[in-house]
Amino acid sequence: MLTFRSSVIFLAIVCAVSVSVAQDSSKHEPVLDINSMDRTIDPCVDFFAYSCGGWIKNNPIPPDQSSWDTYSKMEDENRGRLRGILEAASQPDPNRNAVTQKIGDYYASCMDEKAIEAKGAEPLKPTMDRIAAMHSKAQLADLAAFMTGDNVIFRFDSHQDYHDTTQVIANVDQGGLGLPDRDYYTKTDAKSEELRKAYLAHVQKMFELLGDQPETAATEAQTVMRIETALARGSMTRVERRDPKNRDHKMGMTDFEKITSEFQWETYFAKVGTPSLPSLNVASPSFFTAMNDELRQESLADWKTYLRWHLVHANAAHLSSAFLNEDFAFYGKTLRGQQELKPRWKRCTEEIDDNLGEALGQVYVEKYFSPEAKEEAVKMVKEIEAAMGEDLQSLSWMSPATKQQALLKLHSMANKIGYPDKWRDYSKLEIIRGDELGNVERARQFEFNRDLAKIGKPVDRGEWFMTPPTVNAYYDDQMNDINFPAGVLQPPAFDPDSDAAPNYGDTGGTIGHELTHGFDDEGRKFDAHGNLRDWWTPEDAKEFEKRASCISDQYSKYTIIDDIKINGKLTLGEDVADLGGLILAYMAWKADTKGENLQPIDGLTPEQRFFVGYGQSWCGQTRDETKRLRATIDPHSPEKYRTNGVVSNMPEFQEAFHCKSGSPMVNENRCRVW
Repeated sequence: MLTFRSSVIFLAIVCAVSVSVAQDSSKHEPVLDINSMDRTIDPCVDFFAYSCGGWIKNNPIPPDQSSWDTYSKMEDENRGRLRGILEAASQPDPNRNAVTQKIGDYYASCMDEKAIEAKGAEPLKPTMDRIAAMHSKAQLADLAAFMTGDNVIFRFDSHQDYHDTTQVIANVDQGGLGLPDRDYYTKTDAKSEELRKAYLAHVQKMFELLGDQPETAATEAQTVMRIETALARGSMTRVERRDPKNRDHKMGMTDFEKITSEFQWETYFAKVGTPSLPSLNVASPSFFTAMNDELRQESLADWKTYLRWHLVHANAAHLSSAFLNEDFAFYGKTLRGQQELKPRWKRCTEEIDDNLGEALGQVYVEKYFSPEAKEEAVKMVKEIEAAMGEDLQSLSWMSPATKQQALLKLHSMANKIGYPDKWRDYSKLEIIRGDELGNVERARQFEFNRDLAKIGKPVDRGEWFMTPPTVNAYYDDQMNDINFPAGVLQPPAFDPDSDAAPNYGDTGGTIGHELTHGFDDEGRKFDAHGNLRDWWTPEDAKEFEKRASCISDQYSKYTIIDDIKINGKLTLGEDVADLGGLILAYMAWKADTKGENLQPIDGLTPEQRFFVGYGQSWCGQTRDETKRLRATIDPHSPEKYRTNGVVSNMPEFQEAFHCKSGSPMVNENRCRVW
């Protein structure tokens, strides 16, 4: 898959239970769920609890989930729609078209638990035999090319050229770890030590399931940990990776091979189908230096152990119950706190959305996304873009020269709504009914080949990096576009016929969020064409950094769990986008309803309904284990602070709820970038 920085947001979704009330003079119906609120809480003390106290009480986390919020709930409902499509498609009807046959046969294969159970680890045998037959470390290149879907050693894909985004170039990047992030290998606190011990035990158990004796498996687990730790130490941190300049290292092949002389790149590139690369981007040079050292130091036997581990790790979820359950015991229970494995139908639905998403999306869009919904979504985007244009023009801290470039970027931004203009062609992907792991492997290889085929060609600006059924959205720095799949443009997250105030508070805030990503601490480094270029005057850049630091400092004071606080430098882009997005949504709402006689509903003024709409978009709760995981890897702040952190910086909120100076929801050192 193309590696790019997609600013993905957990979307603002209103908890929608319609309330019967007298109508105001506007054309909209109310959608706020009054029962989700807790009006015993002072909104000026804890607005998240005020908006969501009832929701949290009435919506415990399901046992198969690591967290549960309005976003999760909508996603779960959407998953049920996809299930209906897939179950119908899986019936062996000779009249099925090619798309329906592929997704249906894939689903039937995934749901055939009896066949999967009977095969055990047998589907891994051909690759295991190739690993066992290795007689030289020089053959690692051949195995890495064969195991492209197994996260072996490093990542190789295509990428838009940072300095000429009309072109696609080759890209190599850090990878090859079994734990979620390099920090899991390097941190020395007690909890990290405990998780590493649990990981070692898990790796050992998986080797035992492959047939190794416990003593041998324990030694093998230590080997895996040693190699992965060395790769982790050479990897960039997530904060370092947030600066695109740190990932921009275009090299000729001769220079690249000098820092990785132990790996046979010529063999690897020939095997994956890219034999003549004049140059490529090396996203993390320090990683490849560390990789080269490990290739030199570790024995062939130890590298075989590493490859065997990553083969079973990458495919455990598609094997018999012994592997599946052990995989869940560590990655589900230990790391995320899930109590139960998701039902097979949910896992199969997610798998097909991942691997055949645009085939499944064609059927989904036809059934659940109308042209009228797309038209209304485009209308709201245009309104919020207009609000951003006004905001940029009014900024007192930005010079005319930088404003001109900012407006050019805004007006160049593409809006992709619902689904691609051209559907992906899966005709070359073979799906065999009854061959679950084979389908997974062929789908991975298909996507890998499709991605590499873009190298050396002009960029396809119509391409999407989320599937149409996805309940989410993103902004892409290098494409300079915002993307709203059909899956998120559904009630209650998107309902153009609803009361305008909460509708703009949630969906409007989401649209504003994605627009603002083009001008956050990372997005601002790309120009209107998506090229990595500094278009800021030095003075304006300093002013931006000062304002962004205000937000980073604010969020870094918030506690996630125990003594773990938000890493404000990791979450900065999302925090800036949350605040900027809601400010823009408020401006657009005011413009949209100008001249209307808006009345209170259920004791809430229109302004209060706007903010409660935003607050209820974040209703949810998270298991402690997942809180710790997200503190390390998630660039989004916890839902509570995505609510309270934003409104505490908005005078409009304080005026709406009559919050006095000194109240917790009044930030005396108000932060604002956009």
